[in-house]
Amino acid sequence: MSSRFIRYFESAPRWQLVLLTLLGGALIPLGFAPFFIWPILIPALAVLMLVLRNRNARQALLYSFTFGLGMFGSGVSWVYVSINVFGGAPPLLAMVMTLIFVSFVALVFALPFWLHGRFFSRHPQGLLLAFPLLWFLGEWTRSWLLTGFPWLYVGYGHLNTPLAGWAPVLGVSGVSLLSVFTAAVLVHLSYTPARSRSAFLTTTAALLLWAGGALLQQVSWTQLDKEPIRVGMVQPDIAQDIKWELSYVQPTLDMLTEMTDELWENDWIIWPEAAVPLTYQQALPFLNEINNKAAETGTGLVTGIIFDDRDQQRYYNSIAGFGEAMGIYHKRRLVPFGEYVPLEQWLRGLISFFNLPTSIISAGPWEQHNLRINQTDITPAICYELAYPELLAKSAQKTQVLLSISNLGWFGQSIGPHQFMQMGQMRALETGRYLIYSTNNGSSALINHKGQIELESEPFTRQTLSGSIYAANGQTPFMRFGHWPLVILSVFGLALLGYRK
Repeated sequence: MSSRFIRYFESAPRWQLVLLTLLGGALIPLGFAPFFIWPILIPALAVLMLVLRNRNARQALLYSFTFGLGMFGSGVSWVYVSINVFGGAPPLLAMVMTLIFVSFVALVFALPFWLHGRFFSRHPQGLLLAFPLLWFLGEWTRSWLLTGFPWLYVGYGHLNTPLAGWAPVLGVSGVSLLSVFTAAVLVHLSYTPARSRSAFLTTTAALLLWAGGALLQQVSWTQLDKEPIRVGMVQPDIAQDIKWELSYVQPTLDMLTEMTDELWENDWIIWPEAAVPLTYQQALPFLNEINNKAAETGTGLVTGIIFDDRDQQRYYNSIAGFGEAMGIYHKRRLVPFGEYVPLEQWLRGLISFFNLPTSIISAGPWEQHNLRINQTDITPAICYELAYPELLAKSAQKTQVLLSISNLGWFGQSIGPHQFMQMGQMRALETGRYLIYSTNNGSSALINHKGQIELESEPFTRQTLSGSIYAANGQTPFMRFGHWPLVILSVFGLALLGYRK
């Protein structure tokens, strides 16, 4: 880059820098599904780095906040669809609620870069080293703070690049760290003499990381069984606005039965999240019939259902097994407002969005047994749980297959379902396991241990899907250690940089 270009970022009016960071953030989602323009991530990140160079803490907070507004405002626009179309909130109120949500997430995103402005902005290695480490710690923090919102991690955009080879080792946020470091090297080269030792070393480091990722893609971290497991999935495509109406209960049960009739030759049959529009106790006669049919055919049938614990007077969003399938799993990571209402005593009843039929769910126990069909152990994830990298990595340590069941009706025809499936692909890659990805509205899919989609249904269609998967044994490094090695190294690295300053 020319020196004039660099000076522009140092002296441009504040309003221009605000617009630049807003635009840079808005470009980030183009690197993810369904756009897959991953190269755009590098210049978008570079914009924020150049704006933050030599800024104080207050300026760094402002510009990273506007970057976050652009990123989340465009990348999680499906929140408005959920609140307005399916939550029943008027358009203006839905816009205000979406803006509040996006602003809060953008603020959480910006906080690490306040530290950058406070301690590292004028450090010689501030952008090259401190910025990528702070970005990584920011993504990691968003995976657990206030139950977490692990969305729009830069690593997802590299699912089809050489950096994806690092996913089984470092996880999605580790891939994000390498991507941000790549952008930081390009920015570093913009104000460093081309033939300097620093330029040579940083360029070499970036190239080695990409080459290392390409080599790691050839490594098989887990071993697949030779015997395939035949899997059938039912995608009922039940409209969200009628799903829980009493008049549609029996037609829905009849439809599930009819669609399943053609799948009994499979080893496993999967129904999506809350496929049965009754609670577990209410549906017992129907479930007994399904259990008997599954036992007769030697099939394991798994379905999503609302489990009503009448002794404890609690409801759980659950997965239950029948026939050859054993176990029941209660969802642990709940969706705020969708499955429970924060500040319930004040909010419930104000508008229909705060009084949804499923907003009475309790979180399941943290330690639970996994599902099992015949001799294969399964890691279950219900909808939103699929977005948590370490949750599935830890749960998969003693299982051979991943299973995700979702509704996805809340996303509507937005970019949300595409982003969500990309997360599923990354979970399969991180754990070296096949993922059965079953949804109500589609697309449903079978994803292999390399994160590649082998079979996929059409969205918003009523159909069945049949294919084969393979159980996997062994563990990836990320399953063993999660993000913790990088967390420790990042904190130590930042402390060392701060000490040297």
